[in-house]
Amino acid sequence: MPGSSSQNLSPLAVELELDLIVDHFDPIILNLSWQAWLPRWLTVLNPPPAPSYELGLRFTDDREIQTLNRHYRGQDTPTDVLAFSALEANVPSAAAAPLFLGDVVISVPTARRQAAPGEWVNELVWLAAHGLLHLLGWDHPDEQQLETMLHQQRLLLAEINLTPPQAYR
Repeated sequence: MPGSSSQNLSPLAVELELDLIVDHFDPIILNLSWQAWLPRWLTVLNPPPAPSYELGLRFTDDREIQTLNRHYRGQDTPTDVLAFSALEANVPSAAAAPLFLGDVVISVPTARRQAAPGEWVNELVWLAAHGLLHLLGWDHPDEQQLETMLHQQRLLLAEINLTPPQAYR
């Protein structure tokens, strides 16, 4: 399984270009510390070597994520998070250019429905961590790998002093 725990922190910070897109939603999303959290997580996860990294993080609605889910996964239903890994697709990258990791798409309405009262932000961050792990090659085809991935998500949230959503503690 790709990645490592926070015990293997790299001493150098990771440089990240973040393409943040928020479709018609709460400005709270824009004010969260994505630009600090994602590089910190990449430092912990030790991604493939590159001079810097780039990823897209998009917050959208159920209709848009259902369209994406139907088109790319054959499932005609909304979901909470989708990840489109550029590493799995072998997207070429110039040597000096940032390594494009891919895109994470989160449905804000689904995140709101899933979140326990007062935990909406933690739910969004949890889903972003889940999507990032998928970009780096993590997957959960069985219960054991799902538990390993959920454990890593808990570690990532601990890195930024947040607690996982109640359902995952």
